Amino acid sequence: MSKRIEERVIEVAHYIIDSKDTVRGSAKKFGVSKSTIHKDVSQRLEKINKALYTEVRKILNENKAERHIRGGLATKKKYEKLKL
Repeated sequence: MSKRIEERVIEVAHYIIDSKDTVRGSAKKFGVSKSTIHKDVSQRLEKINKALYTEVRKILNENKAERHIRGGLATKKKYEKLKL
């Protein structure tokens, strides 16, 4: 794995830990695809830094558990706008 990729993986991991952002939000911030971010934090990071991987995994699991709530709120907001 190239040094540049390793640096990006670690930078993304620190960003997710600090901001508690989602994979989609992180992808937008770093200008790469969701697939790339997902591969970075679920496969590459585990090989580079196991402790960092564990922290990121906790946040991503939390985001996954809450996503149905965020989706419901987004739908509610959409239909409230349409009423006006």
